[in-house]
Amino acid sequence: MWKSWLQEQWRPKRKAPSLEQLKHHYTVLSRSVQVTESNRPLIVETFRSIAEILIWGDQNDNSVFDFFLEKNMQSFFLRILSQRCGKFVCVQLLQTLNIMYENIKNETSLYYLLSNNHINSIIVHKFDFSDEEILAYYVSFLKTLSFKLNMHTIHFFYNEHLRDFPLYTEAIKFFNHHESMVRIAVRTLTLNVYQVNNAAMLEYIRNKTAAPYFSNLVWFIGSHVIELDECICCQADHLNRSRLEHLVAEHLDHTHYLNDILSLRIDSLNDVLISHTLGRLLLPLYVYSLTIGQFCSKEEKKPYISSIVALFLLSQVFLIIESSPLVTKLAHVILTGQLPPLLQEVDTSKHAEHVFLPPDVTLETKFRQPPAKGYIPAQRTTPTQKRYVTPVNIQVGSDQKEEYLLIGPLDSADEESHDLQQESHDSLQESHDPQLDSSKFASKLQVVAMEAILNEIQVSNDDRSCLFAVCLLDAMISNKGVDRALLQEYQLLPCQQYHHSLVTKIFDVLETSTKSDNNVRLVTMAMSMKLLQQLLDFSKDNVLLDEHLALLENLVECSKLFLRLYYQGTNDEIFLELFEDEYWMHQVMLLLLHRLIFSMATSAFCSKAKLDFNGRRCITVANRDTTNRN
Repeated sequence: MWKSWLQEQWRPKRKAPSLEQLKHHYTVLSRSVQVTESNRPLIVETFRSIAEILIWGDQNDNSVFDFFLEKNMQSFFLRILSQRCGKFVCVQLLQTLNIMYENIKNETSLYYLLSNNHINSIIVHKFDFSDEEILAYYVSFLKTLSFKLNMHTIHFFYNEHLRDFPLYTEAIKFFNHHESMVRIAVRTLTLNVYQVNNAAMLEYIRNKTAAPYFSNLVWFIGSHVIELDECICCQADHLNRSRLEHLVAEHLDHTHYLNDILSLRIDSLNDVLISHTLGRLLLPLYVYSLTIGQFCSKEEKKPYISSIVALFLLSQVFLIIESSPLVTKLAHVILTGQLPPLLQEVDTSKHAEHVFLPPDVTLETKFRQPPAKGYIPAQRTTPTQKRYVTPVNIQVGSDQKEEYLLIGPLDSADEESHDLQQESHDSLQESHDPQLDSSKFASKLQVVAMEAILNEIQVSNDDRSCLFAVCLLDAMISNKGVDRALLQEYQLLPCQQYHHSLVTKIFDVLETSTKSDNNVRLVTMAMSMKLLQQLLDFSKDNVLLDEHLALLENLVECSKLFLRLYYQGTNDEIFLELFEDEYWMHQVMLLLLHRLIFSMATSAFCSKAKLDFNGRRCITVANRDTTNRN
């Protein structure tokens, strides 16, 4: 005890932050013209102390910032960065900047720090991104700056005259970095940027960066989807539950990110994002994969995924994304097999085909910077060379030059920017022949994806495809963004005539569940009954046709016979208690089924055995998750 007390007494006490201490640090940096091995520790400690003093001055003494700006001390940061100062100095400098900008609350002090444009020079500095630690602090620094964006500070980062926005353009280069924390930081930054209601800045993003960024983004999402499909198809990866859970969670993050952008309701950005998401991902990879196994040849070349994965991913899209223009167009294609008129006008104006292909230019090429470690450049080959069928070409009269103007590299010169904006605007306003969609793309889907979904609603060896097909239809009907008139037209809402073949399929699944040694899980039964309630209005009399009413009565009798096998010899009180417990679980399931798809994905993909147990486990997990959230 005495030893520790003596050490504490003899330890040099840390000086409290003050203006005098900042002046001392200014003297140290002024004399340290070159970074050497001898003065490197001193410079690192000086950077750390400066951040502490500035935060203290922001709250207690305005003269601290006056001195910091008068002496232009941020120029020392740039001078030292321009030297090969080593990893530790760079890391400490980024830490200092991150702490400083994150903790400064006074708006006047923040304006002082941003006023001399040194911050943009630091952003575009060529750090050694091969070092993961430097990259992590750099991206965290950019994210911190994005939280300071508003209508007053945006002009410090976006140069309207030069049409330059380094905070945004430098960050999106790391949108597909292999580290998940880096990707999350980039997504957060982009959302913070989009939320700033500055017309000039949003126009720049729309005309200069939206098409390249969104085309690379949907390619990255599609590549990840194919990786997920390969994991399921490969027996070694198929049994690796943790890897599968990670891939499913990643796709959920991607879908939520798309929904976050669309939820901002920025029409100019949403038009581009919907165009790329539908034309380059959802239609050529998700929807087309539904029909490939049943109606199309696999001998030709186009990337595809298994139908069960396509059903699962489309269910996620309808469960998460609420943007009416996107989900209504997607539902229209699934139900009719034809492109809706608005999709023809927007999508086909610049794309010669709806096909899953990598973008013509990466973001590194677009913004003419050397690639950083961890960035995965798009290649003109698809992720799986061996799993292809034919491309779906839609020739709309646009040549290669027009497509290049949308997603190719663009010159940043001022005199070309106006022409580019005008041409981008004109391309979206063009009118096109409404018959263009029915010639090639629609011919491949003439059998309609809806028919492929109906064919999956059956139980053979397992109920995985049936489960996801029912989930997809339920999610489509429940999504408030889907046009009600479209669902009414195709008898997916209660009306005078219901969907005969779909109701028949559901009754067949429920009938199978009453047989011994069946492969229908509880969750599949619950989802089927919920979908049946969505399709029919049981509040009215004579809802069912005679044939379906007969199936229902037969189903009830078969269920009773099946239950007697398990409750023989049980007295009435025990049976009543068990029945009430099952009835209560059934009511809870109906309230939580919209969350079950997230919990049951890996169970459905990983295991075909113990189906009944897995179904109950999914329900239990979803219930526990809801209880914790509440």
